Amino acid sequence: MELYFSPLACSLATRIALYEANATARFIQVDTQSKRMAEGGDFYAVTALGQVPVLREDDGWMLTENTAVLPWVADRFPQAQLAPPAGTRERARMQEWLGFIGTELHKAVFVPLLGQGVEEPVKRYARDKVERRFALLEAHLAGRAWLLDAFSVADAYLVTVLNWAPYAGIDLARWPAVADYARRMRERPAVARAMAEELEFFRREREQQK
Repeated sequence: MELYFSPLACSLATRIALYEANATARFIQVDTQSKRMAEGGDFYAVTALGQVPVLREDDGWMLTENTAVLPWVADRFPQAQLAPPAGTRERARMQEWLGFIGTELHKAVFVPLLGQGVEEPVKRYARDKVERRFALLEAHLAGRAWLLDAFSVADAYLVTVLNWAPYAGIDLARWPAVADYARRMRERPAVARAMAEELEFFRREREQQK
């Protein structure tokens, strides 16, 4: 199994899931600006959109998009219990949260706020969406340890996205339950390991770009 990733991008969620599962995988770093892979080659030759994550199985079969990749990893390693059983309401709830994180947070809020060359009206439009979405998270996470009844791949995705908040000008302290959740998730061994490794990759990548 191979994971194409960019340091601290949304592919970090899949690395976290793989570490939670104690799964063996090869990690292939991608520069999402140049669309070149660290080991050489054009990333567009791997995936038409040039976006991470891409998960490749040993037989060459590939999967993209967090909302597909993360449940697939959970099902590939059921012993890790990273997702509720298929066909249950809890599984549907997990998919609901994955959709919310992917569309309402990742794409609607963070992509415009973090994107290069994004004009101020677009950023203002994204900032206007912050309060309602984070208020929803705050109400849900108050008194809860995880998004569901146990840690799942949805938590791996959410902590990845929340990690971008300081760079997007979003102060999580405005939502104490969300801030506490993010802190606790970052202390989880698999999350801490994945973030520390990718932070180092990120620093090296920026040095090379300079």
